[in-house]
Amino acid sequence: MTSAVPDTYLDAWRALLNAHTAVVAHAEEALAAAELPPLTWYDVLWAIRRAPDRRIRMAELASSLTISRGGLTKLADRLEDAGLICREPADTDGRGLFAVLTAEGNAMLRRIWPVYSRALRETFVSAISDQEAALIAAALRRINRPGEHAGAQADP
Repeated sequence: MTSAVPDTYLDAWRALLNAHTAVVAHAEEALAAAELPPLTWYDVLWAIRRAPDRRIRMAELASSLTISRGGLTKLADRLEDAGLICREPADTDGRGLFAVLTAEGNAMLRRIWPVYSRALRETFVSAISDQEAALIAAALRRINRPGEHAGAQADP
């Protein structure tokens, strides 16, 4: 077994990381210029909005965002202080908490999205074709499904 990673894959990995950094930086700059909260706030609010009844257990939210529980707790404190979410105890277990999207949180999502989507169009959408986007999405979905991609090639 070799530990070497072929240059083509290293190049792809570096390009993915650099593209992610560039797109996020552009989005953050656009949000700051519009005097809106940072992208992490949007990510948390959007994850809660997508959840059934616009509420999600804090532990599930942390794992869906790849953020530590401690980091999420601090961020949730700021979101709650801003009136964008509230936290409610779980009915079935006294230790569990739900993050719940407030009307103000939903309104903030609507304010952030036009700025964020413009930043995505300017950086990501403008740089790749529809076919490339589909190929990238298919490849990255395989990476997100462990065990399903051994020796996989691009989806036909």
